[in-house]
Amino acid sequence: MELELERIPLDGYTPVLETVLAQEETLESIVPDACPDLLEILDTEGMVFLQRKEAMEGRLEVTGTIRAVLLCQPEGAEGSRRLTVELPFTCAADGGDITADCKVVALPRLRGADARLVNPRKALVRADLLVEVQVFAPANQWAPQGVLEGEQAGVEQRTETCETCVTVCVQEKPFTYSDELALPGSRPEGEELLKCRASLACTEAKVIGSKLIFKGNAKVQALYLGVDGGLHTGEFELPISQLMEVGGAGEEAACQVALILTDLDCTLDRGDGRTLSLTMGLLAQAVVREQRTLTLLSDVYSTAYDLEVSASSLAVTRLTDRGEREVAVRELLETGTLPQETMDAYLTLGEVAQSREGEKLTLTVQANVHVLCRGEDGQLLTVDRAIPVTCPLDLPQGCRCACRCASTAPVFASPTAGGVEVRFPVSFSWLALTGSKAAAVSGISFDENTPRDHTGQPSIVLRMVGKGERLWDIAKSYGTTGRDVMQANALEEEELPEGQLLLIPRKR
Repeated sequence: MELELERIPLDGYTPVLETVLAQEETLESIVPDACPDLLEILDTEGMVFLQRKEAMEGRLEVTGTIRAVLLCQPEGAEGSRRLTVELPFTCAADGGDITADCKVVALPRLRGADARLVNPRKALVRADLLVEVQVFAPANQWAPQGVLEGEQAGVEQRTETCETCVTVCVQEKPFTYSDELALPGSRPEGEELLKCRASLACTEAKVIGSKLIFKGNAKVQALYLGVDGGLHTGEFELPISQLMEVGGAGEEAACQVALILTDLDCTLDRGDGRTLSLTMGLLAQAVVREQRTLTLLSDVYSTAYDLEVSASSLAVTRLTDRGEREVAVRELLETGTLPQETMDAYLTLGEVAQSREGEKLTLTVQANVHVLCRGEDGQLLTVDRAIPVTCPLDLPQGCRCACRCASTAPVFASPTAGGVEVRFPVSFSWLALTGSKAAAVSGISFDENTPRDHTGQPSIVLRMVGKGERLWDIAKSYGTTGRDVMQANALEEEELPEGQLLLIPRKR
């Protein structure tokens, strides 16, 4: 006969793959007929736009476009020209646990981009791409909480509680942001927009009812050619506020929301030379986790029958730590000479590396800084430097740390003796999880036609408590109940001191 177990659902998602996909994309681009022959490429900057992410049986694919903007010096002409090159990409990863029902979180970014002239009419563009990927599979698990109607078979139950962090929701929302931006009055009007970049950050996320409300900002920088013939920048900070539907999460849930670009279009109004029309395609990707307390059936026995008990182990995850820390960086990029002025500055971030010494975990990312400046001879030049940025954390051994890294403000660059001084912040956000196993009863059966035979056994046993023995173990070994032992010995609590003599009444 099978005994029915009371089970509680553990619906949610289980991570089946977490990796970083890295690949290089190259493309030869022909210079448009309307553009003169090129003498030199001064600067190359790229942006990544996600188009599609799809999970299928045993595989996932992420596709998108890299838009590279080349600032070039034409032959026999003054000023800079803009050349835009689109590089399509597809990244893929295999995984035996990936199915079409999985949810994919993909965060693409460029580690760097560069270009060189093959000839005055052709440029070779290279982009170094990183895509952080998390894949979550639906987890239709059950946790045994107790035995239903076990009293008829004399079943005694022992339960234990444990804490687990459940990924209750993986959700996303595409949306569009549009605005008109006015260039500062202290700067000249624009004649041509050369570059526009946007960095995105989610600063607040909270579940209220069935809605996830998140807020953040987009920091936009524009480099343009002014009517005075010089290069100038405009900086804007735009607030973002959205909500999305989520299910199964309480208001104390921990929410991670990542904002990424799916498109960006920025144009300069040639009518007034001061208005930028900006439209961004955005995708918010949310992972919502919740700490829950589980009551698990850990052991059973019967005072009337010999039980056949099967056990299983349940994977539980504990949220050890989560947080965010901003690291301020200040460095001198040596040029050997004093540049006259800086025209533009930006950075790209590489993959986050982790190293451990005892309880200390150090996160390290390489910041690739690029500065466009004007040299002593009046010519434009680019200064590049790879700067390692570290963030030490106190995290116990054995935990798994997932980290995201972003630049939270524009790069400040200023000419100084011997080069260019740059200052910028890098934000590290982390989530540390510890995994373990909890034992639980998964099945119980017995032969109802063969009850226990107590013939010849004494009705009462005198027994001394051994070191570390529990009341449950003693009662189980003699086929009685903890309640009967406590009553026979006038005990008020289950804790047993070592060496105490117990009267153990046996069931008949």
